[in-house]
Amino acid sequence: MSASQIRIASYNLQKCVGLDLRRRPDRSLKVIEGLRADLVVLQEADKRLPPRPAALPHGMIEDDGWQIVPVGTGGHRPGASLGWHGNAMLIRPHLRVLATAHLDLPGLEPRGAIRVDLETGIGPLRVIGLHLGLIRRYRLLQMAAVMRCLRELPHLPTVIAGDFNEWKSVMPLDTIAQGLRFMPGLPSFPAARPVAKLDRFALSEDLQMLEQGAYIGHPARVASDHLPVWADLGRSGADNLRFVTQET
Repeated sequence: MSASQIRIASYNLQKCVGLDLRRRPDRSLKVIEGLRADLVVLQEADKRLPPRPAALPHGMIEDDGWQIVPVGTGGHRPGASLGWHGNAMLIRPHLRVLATAHLDLPGLEPRGAIRVDLETGIGPLRVIGLHLGLIRRYRLLQMAAVMRCLRELPHLPTVIAGDFNEWKSVMPLDTIAQGLRFMPGLPSFPAARPVAKLDRFALSEDLQMLEQGAYIGHPARVASDHLPVWADLGRSGADNLRFVTQET
């Protein structure tokens, strides 16, 4: 990959429980490896009940060369949560963390978002990882809360990545996300026969999506109910977008 671009991925792990109902963190990590990403935003990375221990063990992640970005309150205690409300972020060592934060989101269900500012090969980059609610009304309120947070910060090139839980048009979310634009997605759910574009990216105007794909390499179709999605990003003015269904 060119030094002028970065690959970011988003993956709803479903707590590492596959479609065969087996909890296999080793299988989830194999899928993550297949993405060949610099940065992976995760959803449902922790188990559901407090204290929400990590579904994907810290040791397995670090042994595979990833760094866990400290965005929650669990730290690096064995078995501690990976992130915040199930949202977590893994990065490769060549990326440098500048700042982190987490955010509670409104709604009937407990939801949250994470923010990580990074130094990357394409310059400073702000990444928001989130998992929006099941009800559209609350999805809109949650996106509005994220945008209020961003408006209070100095501007950085920004990407929002995650499971937006939107089965229909993303136009209402796009309208709220002033200064960002939602990218055309690819079907990622359900993993066995994907039809819904639930997992997406939204970019600020100073970023360009160069290529994107939904990963179907083994064992992605069984490791979770979602396929992971990935995008190669560069600064604005780069080449035209291409779509790929990546197998290897």
